[in-house]
Amino acid sequence: MTTQTKTIQELAAETKAALLAPSTELKFRMDEMEQKFSAIPSGGFSSQSQSWGAQVTDSDELKTLSSVIGSQPGRVRIEMKDITSASGSAGGFATPMLDGNVNALPGRMPRMRDVLNVVNTVSGSVEYLDQVTRTNGAAPQVEGAMKGESNYEWELRNLPIQTIAHWTRQTVQILSDAPQLQSVIDTEMRYGLAIEEENQILSGSGISPNLNGLITNATPFAADFTPASETMIDKVGLGVLQVALAEFMPNGIAVHPSDWMRMRLLKDADGKYLLGDPGADVRPVLFGLPVIGTTAIPKDKFLIGDFMRAATLYDRQAPTVALSTEDRDNFTTNRVTIRVESRLALAIKQPLATSYGDFGNTP
Repeated sequence: MTTQTKTIQELAAETKAALLAPSTELKFRMDEMEQKFSAIPSGGFSSQSQSWGAQVTDSDELKTLSSVIGSQPGRVRIEMKDITSASGSAGGFATPMLDGNVNALPGRMPRMRDVLNVVNTVSGSVEYLDQVTRTNGAAPQVEGAMKGESNYEWELRNLPIQTIAHWTRQTVQILSDAPQLQSVIDTEMRYGLAIEEENQILSGSGISPNLNGLITNATPFAADFTPASETMIDKVGLGVLQVALAEFMPNGIAVHPSDWMRMRLLKDADGKYLLGDPGADVRPVLFGLPVIGTTAIPKDKFLIGDFMRAATLYDRQAPTVALSTEDRDNFTTNRVTIRVESRLALAIKQPLATSYGDFGNTP
């Protein structure tokens, strides 16, 4: 029990004894308050939220749907909340309870969102200012002379919100099997949604309904110089330099997992691994920047950027999970359709804040 809780209990007891002893009703209320405080866990209240699957299985909407499936069709729509205690977080994936006989396909956790500037919006489209001119006239000035003029120009852009969604059909019995329903939503549906989101963030064509991706708008890699015996790591370093020379501060490096492993296996003349012994827990970091290993980027390619300034990701709504027994022949075949969707837009604001290149045959 925390010190704060004890203090409140002591205060409640003193107040009850001094002021409320003659009143039976008030005494009862004070006793009730003390009981509630005593029920607080020793570690205090937990701010940990639930996974998407757990939110669905615990929701009143699902309970309502489950109560009518034997007699009539029904549908519910549940808006997802953040699933970690961090403010504005998209959350980490929960570890669902799985049937040992179920073989899930390989999954990956998209992470490009983590290095972007993410903003919530309530509009169906986003208007933003796109800088098209930046002329810096700042300079030392002679007393009494005309000061230098800087020129900045912006154009107003209108960006439509796009929808990413998918659905699956399951037997209606899944509505009463909480672990299996959580597994389908958290392990498959949410992963699938996030994978396509990452594909769109990186490589969206910009043709509706696709997002306008980072790679689609990136600045081509141009080395400031060529080092002797150039390696893949050297090319990454030169990409970092390119972004820095454009007056930006890179905050991430995106490569295919195969290319990260190629770099991880590089050795010096003595056969020692450059990035650390294989038995060591080596964090994916190069030049102080996190390496984002994602299959959403092609092999032999790299994208380096100050992603916070290069683009803004606009979230239109929290992802939603919808369940319906009214889809097609669901009612007569005892099936339920589960749909997961999100709405978002990606505004590319500073293409020069990125560098997109090719490793080629570089060792």
